[in-house]
Amino acid sequence: MSVTSVRSDVRTRLWGKAGGRCQYDGCNKPLWLDTLTKAEFNTSYIAHIIADEPGGPRGDAVLSKELKSDISNLMLLCDEHHRLVDKADVPGHPVDRLLGMKELHEKRIELVTALGPQKRSHVVLYGANIGQQNAPLSMAKAAEAMLPDRYPAEARPIALGLVNSGITDRDDAYWKTESQQLSRLIEQQVRPRLGQGEVHHFSILALAPQPLLTMLGYLLSDIPAAEVYQLHREPPNWKWQDDPEGFAYEVVAPADTSGVPALVFSLSATINDERIQAVIPKASIWRVTVPSPNNDFLKSWRQASLFRVTMRSLLDRIKAEHGEHSTLHVFPAMPVALAVDFGRVIMPKADLKMILYDQNRALGGFVRALEIQQRS
Repeated sequence: MSVTSVRSDVRTRLWGKAGGRCQYDGCNKPLWLDTLTKAEFNTSYIAHIIADEPGGPRGDAVLSKELKSDISNLMLLCDEHHRLVDKADVPGHPVDRLLGMKELHEKRIELVTALGPQKRSHVVLYGANIGQQNAPLSMAKAAEAMLPDRYPAEARPIALGLVNSGITDRDDAYWKTESQQLSRLIEQQVRPRLGQGEVHHFSILALAPQPLLTMLGYLLSDIPAAEVYQLHREPPNWKWQDDPEGFAYEVVAPADTSGVPALVFSLSATINDERIQAVIPKASIWRVTVPSPNNDFLKSWRQASLFRVTMRSLLDRIKAEHGEHSTLHVFPAMPVALAVDFGRVIMPKADLKMILYDQNRALGGFVRALEIQQRS
């Protein structure tokens, strides 16, 4: 235990650098309140990395005296981790390890607190049942994805979608129930705040069947600024990665445009023509694809941006070829972020009426899920 009284100005500087939180790796506990009772008081301990006397934890015959009041040798810790590093497991906490914890924590606090008000973004989480799986969405994952470019505007997200719903995408009522609930929640939780000017940017994390993701994007529209994030498998997080060199989307137009227009997204998997023709025998198939369709091709923000640009142009082209009174049938195999972004680029008063399909093996292939109507 420390025998040195640290000066008040050094304590204040350390509190500021630590953001008032425990600097032990992975803890981050707020040290100004009791998290159980919510009573606010100082719960912190100031620990020496190199003990302030040679016989203490990690003590040194020379450095203990030299660094006993130096802020570079001090950590702000909660009671549990103070006891851990100084009593319960001193060998497991050498000087280099503690210095590393202190450096990473203080860099993170400096980064987060340097973000200005213009970097605030309201987090939107949307999770609906996907078969029997629950959607792995959380505020912590959203914050991790957003930093360092943005930070959550509020401690709680705008949460959309049914929680612990008993229905699945096999049930007849699923699409109607989920889409109505989604529309209702957006009207209740999003539209009033947009109207009052409270929200200027959304950060969207969503996992649901693709027709519902497109409906989410459509209901939010592209009027409010937003960024839609993608869940990656490697590493397993939502943070955008480096941009692949030479990436481009490929648009394949039908040789004959006299049939019913169908838009096929062969992005996360290949959808062959036979699967579409089983639903629409006389389809004129427009296809958006990449050289090797797979679940992991979407890595970067630029790829998502390029997709939005591609889709705005393509929807105009399809309408010009088939006429503004046609209905466009949409068959998606695409990353979740692009499914939302597709909905966001649809212009309610300009683009065609659309029917969205969902691939469901239990029901024998693509099934009709949702409609997006033109608005007058």
